[in-house]
Amino acid sequence: QQVEMDFKIMLDPENTDKADLKHLNDETRLPLITKKKSAPMCTQKPGKGPTATTPCALPAFHSLLEEDTPKGPLSLAGQRLILPAARRALPAPPVVCRAAPDLKISAADTITFPKPKEAIHGTHSSGEGNIAALPSSNSTVSTRKSKPEWRCPAQQLESEVHIPSQTQDPCLDGDIAVHQKTPRFLALQHQHDSSPGSTVGFLEPTENLQDPTIDRQKLARITCDSDFNTNPTKTTVLSALKQQPAVERILKRAGQSSSRQRGSAGAAAELWRSCPRVQPLSQQQQQWAAAVIGASWRSRSHLARLRNALREARRTHLENFYSRAEHLAANWNRIRTSRRTIIHIPSLGYSQHVREHIPDLALQQNLQMGRLCDILDANVDVIYICPLALSEELVQYYNKLLGLQAAVRSGNPEDTADLQDRFTILTPEAINSFPEHHLCLATVLRYSPRSMQRLQALLQGRDAFVVGGVPHLDDLAVADQLQVPLLGSEPAVAQLYGTKSGSKRIFASAGVPTPPGERDIHSREQLLRALSRLILEHLEVQRWLFKVDDERGGNGTAFCDVISHLKCYPWLRRERQGHGSEEWRDSPARELALVKISQELPGLLAQHVQPVNEKRFPTWEKFLQTFLTQGGVIEAFPFSADITNLTVDLLIEPTGEVTLLASGDQLHAEGPLRSSGTTIPQRSVDPELLKVLCLKIGEACKSKGVLGYFSVDFVAFTHPQTRQQQVWATDLDLCYSDQLALTRLLLYMTDGNLDCGSSCLPAPLGSQKSESQRVQHEGTKPPAPSSPWCAVASSQLRHSSLAGISYNLLLHTCEARGLGFDLQEKQGTIFVLYEDQKRHRLGMVTIGEDLQGVLLTFARNLFIIHQEISAPNMQGETNFKMAIRNIEAILGVTAENKLRLEEEQPWEADALKE
Repeated sequence: QQVEMDFKIMLDPENTDKADLKHLNDETRLPLITKKKSAPMCTQKPGKGPTATTPCALPAFHSLLEEDTPKGPLSLAGQRLILPAARRALPAPPVVCRAAPDLKISAADTITFPKPKEAIHGTHSSGEGNIAALPSSNSTVSTRKSKPEWRCPAQQLESEVHIPSQTQDPCLDGDIAVHQKTPRFLALQHQHDSSPGSTVGFLEPTENLQDPTIDRQKLARITCDSDFNTNPTKTTVLSALKQQPAVERILKRAGQSSSRQRGSAGAAAELWRSCPRVQPLSQQQQQWAAAVIGASWRSRSHLARLRNALREARRTHLENFYSRAEHLAANWNRIRTSRRTIIHIPSLGYSQHVREHIPDLALQQNLQMGRLCDILDANVDVIYICPLALSEELVQYYNKLLGLQAAVRSGNPEDTADLQDRFTILTPEAINSFPEHHLCLATVLRYSPRSMQRLQALLQGRDAFVVGGVPHLDDLAVADQLQVPLLGSEPAVAQLYGTKSGSKRIFASAGVPTPPGERDIHSREQLLRALSRLILEHLEVQRWLFKVDDERGGNGTAFCDVISHLKCYPWLRRERQGHGSEEWRDSPARELALVKISQELPGLLAQHVQPVNEKRFPTWEKFLQTFLTQGGVIEAFPFSADITNLTVDLLIEPTGEVTLLASGDQLHAEGPLRSSGTTIPQRSVDPELLKVLCLKIGEACKSKGVLGYFSVDFVAFTHPQTRQQQVWATDLDLCYSDQLALTRLLLYMTDGNLDCGSSCLPAPLGSQKSESQRVQHEGTKPPAPSSPWCAVASSQLRHSSLAGISYNLLLHTCEARGLGFDLQEKQGTIFVLYEDQKRHRLGMVTIGEDLQGVLLTFARNLFIIHQEISAPNMQGETNFKMAIRNIEAILGVTAENKLRLEEEQPWEADALKE
């Protein structure tokens, strides 16, 4: 049990206290006496409301803006919970009591209020938007000595939260007992990323302290004045006891050395005897009580020391992160052009409740093998931290693939090279040590000492930095242990602005167009009120989206075609058309319209909302519970039949420069709200307009403290009335994307250069040279410069039948059917292999001269692979067919074109039919 508790603390030192010792108290309890009357309700003092913490001077990159603080009743970071004294019926005790006021004592009477995770909601501002100078290591140490309560920059946001006062917390039910199913309790638990036990651990002390020895008025004042960010001192808590001096002496005696064998037993006996109307304990009961008190005292003391040590370590990691980031910024121009090592850690550092719902988490963290292609720069060596144990066959595949670099440049297939000394694939030894904990890759690496030692040896005397994935506190710990900078955002900043609501704050700050909607939704009433208003203001919108703040990949998205099912919609249109815009704004009919809509919505949503991930959210109520617990946004779906989603990857360099790295139009094999691939580069939006929007968003991100790689999602559509194209910014991911990794592979295999400013992928020089040589040999004129090339890429292809064939056999089969890559022409297909245990996922990049031809080739490849690996009576579980249908819709192939295709190229027609 002690080892288990230690492990829990190391994973999350902020949320371990009474809940971890609860099993001790449940197994052995001192006798409890049934109460006779309930305790009075705790009410807030008149004129006493929530207070704000005064921010201190901080050594930070930026200050977060005040308006970024989540508002609303569930912004709990700085809220004072008002906890009424609890009353709960208890079982009859095994001792006989005299006729006197009741008393109960237990080992749990030594109360420790758990301190939750540090709030990340605060203010953050920057004068010019550039990265500010950071303190050196020496100055950091001196600052810590003079300011022991130093906080990270993002913590300032909690001082901006203002909550209306309440007289009774809805986390407690009608019997004044902790109610773990209310939305308020679930939101409280989610806000501090804790288990139900740790949240109840804060609320339960007022359930249990209800006997006559408690001064209820003092307890009420302590409870109402307490908050989650400060732990009441022992003296403060004990001041609520009527026998405070005696209890203090007993507790002090109980915590003394175990060498005094009678110390704990005597303490238990004296504690019992201090209540004169209770029958004395027997010798056996005294020993039993002593064991409980001693074990609880020692365990709590051990947990407190360990927790404080880990908190101090995390503070040190954060300070060193700032210091090394300053050094990286000062030397970036030299480092980026000199010999350097990049440590890629594709970790998905989402919160625990999100990682628990990611299927095949390790595989999802290994979809970016294209990061290895950074060795295209001759000055770069790559260390790739792999979350899976790769077989020798798979390692050799990447050795051969990356060894084609010289052949790609020369166009001669014989010019291969051995580049194994330029890259290292390292798998932490602890990948199988925590099978049920859903740990991110950074955490697994941190607890893999042999891998950390090898990394330290590989980095000896080299310029190096870490490029992570979704930022996590353990990314800071790994970088600190390796003594290298991290090219990425502080985890608290990424957590704040990486949510759906957070992205809306960034877009609002950047001043870019966004869909009509509402962010920071935390209650059912707020949801209905906001949606009613949005429907009334935007009657042209047919479909509304609901997005959970912390979810990704469409898993936390639901949609509803509200207008199609709203019975009062015809009346709304008539009323709206009968009033001018100014008249309608103040018309009584508008208020009546809001009432009508809000009355219909609850039943309409329950019946017609469709979650994208129906396996996880089979009903609206299941989705709504997660939506309200985590928070979310309401967003309009474009009211047009011509819709294109696109993604742009950017980098905020340590110097503050914003660079566009990649762009692509999304493919949607599994519905319009899930991306399954991309066509590179994007061709749906004017490149100049897209560049302006991206740079605005990049500057806004920089002003909030964002650093490193991130991607922005847009939706482009033609307005049905104006027939003009509109572009909305819809989402923001503060991490390295799958699209960027596939683009790295594309550029590696073509020796090309993607110009995002013009959305142009110039034709590879080798292909032009070979064409020119062929034309000159035939004695004709050289051709005109070729048009820009393009590619179709996907990391989301899956087929259960892939497990029945080895990779070598699959590659040989594909080569025999014409699926391969031409090194001279620099076009064809490249496969990305992720793992060789389940082998049900595949990545693929197809490169060619024109978009239509590349799409057809991509669809043909899927058809051939499906045909080769599937038996007639066992088609397997796959998204290949849906991807082919999506390509067919993009191409807009008419019946006439299909007939001509069947005559000229039957295999392509078969692929489209399939």
